[in-house]
Amino acid sequence: MTNNNIINLTNQVFEESFEIEPDRLKPEMNIFEDLGLDSLDIVDLVVALQQKFGVNIRDDERVRQIRTLGDIYQFIDSLKTD
Repeated sequence: MTNNNIINLTNQVFEESFEIEPDRLKPEMNIFEDLGLDSLDIVDLVVALQQKFGVNIRDDERVRQIRTLGDIYQFIDSLKTD
């Protein structure tokens, strides 16, 4: 999977699950402060990412370090090498 695929699929999750406009989906956007997600949304985000990428990330401690959309892209990319 290429980095562009990861970005496109991750952005689809935000568009479909949280109805966020595509032009707001930039790597530097903070998922809490800029995109408006809250702690309950994070549960939905993890489930949606698991379904979209076919991975199990629920118990991965690195998820707690994610703050920006770019962090999500990097995290998903890191799963390729785990």
